[in-house]
Amino acid sequence: MADSLVIVESPAKAKTIGKYLGSKYIVKASMGHIRDLPKSQIGVEVENDFNPKYITIRGKGSVLKELKDASKKVKQVFLAADPDREGEAIAWHLAHYLELDETDTCRVVFNEITKQAVKDAFKTPRKINMDLVNAQQARRILDRLVGYKISPLLWKKVKKGLSAGRVQSVAVKLIIDRDNEIDAFVPEEYWSITAKLTHSGIPFDAKYYSVNGEKKELGKEADVQEVLSAMRGEKFSVSDVREKERLRNPAPPFITSSLQQEAARKLGFRASKTMSVAQQLYEGVELGKEGTVGLISYMRTDSTRISPVAQEEAKEYITTKYGPAFAPEQPRVYTKKNSNAQDAHEAIRPTSVLRDPETVKSFLSRDQFRLYKLVWERFVSSQMSSAILDTMTVDMQAGSTVFRAVGSKVKFAGFMKVYVEGNDDGTVEEHKFLPPLAAGDVIAAESIEPKQHFTQPPPRYSEARLVRTLEELGIGRPSTYAPTLETIQKRGYVAMEEKKFMPTELGELVIQLMEEFFPEILDAEFTANMEGNLDHVEEGTEDWVKVLANFYESFEKRLEVAEDEMKEIEIQDEVSDELCDKCGRHLVYKMGRFGKFLACSGFPDCRNTKPIVKDIGVPCPKCKDGKIIERRSKKGRIFYGCDQYPGCDYVSWDKPTNKPCPNCDSMLTEKRNRNGLKLQCPTCDYSEEVPDEDDNEELAD
Repeated sequence: MADSLVIVESPAKAKTIGKYLGSKYIVKASMGHIRDLPKSQIGVEVENDFNPKYITIRGKGSVLKELKDASKKVKQVFLAADPDREGEAIAWHLAHYLELDETDTCRVVFNEITKQAVKDAFKTPRKINMDLVNAQQARRILDRLVGYKISPLLWKKVKKGLSAGRVQSVAVKLIIDRDNEIDAFVPEEYWSITAKLTHSGIPFDAKYYSVNGEKKELGKEADVQEVLSAMRGEKFSVSDVREKERLRNPAPPFITSSLQQEAARKLGFRASKTMSVAQQLYEGVELGKEGTVGLISYMRTDSTRISPVAQEEAKEYITTKYGPAFAPEQPRVYTKKNSNAQDAHEAIRPTSVLRDPETVKSFLSRDQFRLYKLVWERFVSSQMSSAILDTMTVDMQAGSTVFRAVGSKVKFAGFMKVYVEGNDDGTVEEHKFLPPLAAGDVIAAESIEPKQHFTQPPPRYSEARLVRTLEELGIGRPSTYAPTLETIQKRGYVAMEEKKFMPTELGELVIQLMEEFFPEILDAEFTANMEGNLDHVEEGTEDWVKVLANFYESFEKRLEVAEDEMKEIEIQDEVSDELCDKCGRHLVYKMGRFGKFLACSGFPDCRNTKPIVKDIGVPCPKCKDGKIIERRSKKGRIFYGCDQYPGCDYVSWDKPTNKPCPNCDSMLTEKRNRNGLKLQCPTCDYSEEVPDEDDNEELAD
C-alpha cells in the first residue's frame, strides 16, 4: 500500500513523476486550480482588508472527491505544483481543501522533471511559502478589482461584453500608439549610390561614403548628380584598407519572453502555441526504453542563470563533439536582462544536453521536435566560445568622392557552428567576402547605380515585438504574455493582419475612455511599478494588503468620477452593400476574434453570418473559371481557395500568383522564409528569389 499522495496539476506530469517515485507514492492531478474568485460577483471584501471569497471551480467536484478520498488512505500528502506563484497558490488551496497543516513540510518543487531532480526534491520538502501565495493573491485581486469595477461601467456606457484589464489595456494602448505613429509618419526622400566593382575576378559592391571630405547626405536627386559629376571619368583607386578581428558572443539561454520571440521568428509559432508545446516538453515525453522524461526545464522564467551541473555537462559535450577550442575556459555567466527580473528559476534549457534533437526526434511530434531543437541549440551555443570574424573595410577614391566597401568572413565559427539568433525581419546575417585589396590598387567600375529611397514608418507590432516591448517596459511577467495577447484579440480590441496587430474601432474607443478616466491604468510606468510591488510581496518585504490599499484609494475616486461624467456612447454597426441571402436585410460589419465578418442586421431573428471575401486578383489555376479569394480557417489562419467552392476544391496555404512556372507551367506561389520572399512551384522543385525592392531599407523598431 502506498505511503504518500503526490498532487500535481496535470495528468501528463503525474504520469512522468509516478514512474520516478515508485509504488510507495500515488500521484494524482488536480487539473489546475481548484478554487478561484466567483465569476458572478466581484468576490473581494474591499472593506475587510480585501479578503477574497474563494469558491470551488465548477466541474472540479469529482476531482476533489478523488483527491480527498486518496488523502485519507496515506500517511502524508505532498503538493508538487509548478515552482511559481500560481503553483504555490494551487498548493495552498489544495492544503486548505484537504485540511492539511500549512506549517507542515508538504510542498515539493523542482525546476525540471527528471528522475534525479524529482528524487532530490522529495528529500527536501518545505512549507508552503505564503509570500508567494500572497503575491499571487494580490495580482488576482488587483486584476479582479480593475476588471470587475471598470467593465460594468463600460457595459453601461458603451456596450455589453466589454472588459478592461490592467496589463491588456497597456498592450492595446501600445498597439494604438504605434498605429498613430504610422499614420502621422511623413516619408523623407534619400538616395544611395552603389558601385558594382570587380577585382581579381571577384565581384563586390561599394557604397557612396563622402565627397570633398564631407559626409554629404544625399537627400535629393540634385545631390546625386553633384556626386556623379565629381567622379565622372575617374577610376577607383584604393586609398585605405583596414583589417581587424571582431569577436561575436553567443546569445544567452532562453527566458520565457525570448523563447516566445524566437519561436515566432524561426518557427512561426504564436505565443500561446509556444507555451503549450513547451509545457508538453517540460511535463514529459515517452522516450522508448528510457521511459517518460521531462525534456526541458521550467519554461516560465525571467532568469538566464544556469546550474553549474548543467554547465559542466554542456562543456564536456561541446569539447567531445566540437573540440576544446569551442568550449570557453570559464563557464559563461549572463547578467539579468531586466532589472525587474525575479531570478526565481534557471533559464530554459534541455534537462540533459546529451539528448540531442536527432536522438529524440522519432519520439516527438513535429512541433515538439522543432521547439526542442530550438531550446537545445540555443542552450548549447550559449555555453560555447565566441566566434571570431575577420573584417575588412576598404575606402576607394574616384576623384573627390569616396566609396566604402565592407566585408567579413568567419575565421572561427565558435557558437555559430550550432546556432545564430534570428532577427525580427526574418533575415540572416550574411558574411560577404572582399577580394584581396591593397592601397594604390586601381579598380574599374562595371556600373554606378544611384537609387531613390524613402524612410519607412516604424513597423506594426508582431507578437514577438509586442512581447519584447512589454518585457522591456517591465509590464507583466513570464506567465502573463501569452494570455494577454490572446485576451486582447478575443475581446475584439485588436485584430491580426499579416501577423501584425491592428487596433479595431472598438479597441480605440475603449482606450480613449480609459485614457480620460483611468490614465494610471494605461501608464506603462505605473503598471511596471505595480509589478515591482508584487515582486516585493513575493520577497516578503511588502504587505500585500497595503499594496492593494494604496492602489484602491485613488482608483475608487476615479470610479466615482467616471460613473458621473462618462457619457453614454452608442456604437453603430457599419452597414455593407451586401444583402442577407436568408432574409434579404442588409449585412453589417462585426468584429470577431479573427477580424471583421459580415452578419445580418436582423439579429437575433436572423443569425446569418458570412466571411468578408478578399479577391487577390488571381484566376483559379484549377477550374480556370473562378477567382482566388483569401479565407480564414476555424483557427484564424489565412489560406487561399477558389470562390467557386464547393464546385472547385482548389486550396493553398501559400498565396498564389499570376506568374507561371517556366518548367511545368503551374502557377507559382509566394513562400516567405528567413531569407525573405521567394516564388515556388507547388508541382515541381522550381523556385526563384524575389528581389527586395529596397535592399538598404531598415525598419525603425
